[in-house]
Amino acid sequence: MKHLMVDGRDIALDKDGYLVELADWSEAVAEALAREEALHLGAEHWEILHLLRAFYAEFQLSPANRPLIKYVALKLGAEKGNSLHLNLLFKGAPAKLAAKLAGLPRPTNCL
Repeated sequence: MKHLMVDGRDIALDKDGYLVELADWSEAVAEALAREEALHLGAEHWEILHLLRAFYAEFQLSPANRPLIKYVALKLGAEKGNSLHLNLLFKGAPAKLAAKLAGLPRPTNCL
């Protein structure tokens, strides 16, 4: 099991770097996870991460790429809810990387 130190707290991660306990998530944890991925979180990233957390709260699952794109388009408009935009933000793996940074479980049908 991996660990991440954030603000003096030891955060447990699974073998793929996802949080073991969803309750451990905070914006500071997201920033630390993003640093591990060599990614700087800007306003557009935060918009998607908070949207993903709302999706999880509503449906109790992390969406794969296609449902993620549709949900973002529904909530934020087509200019943000498209694969090109999300791939650019999340290094070509939006469902997996965004779920990880949002403190959610790995989407079940993502390789």
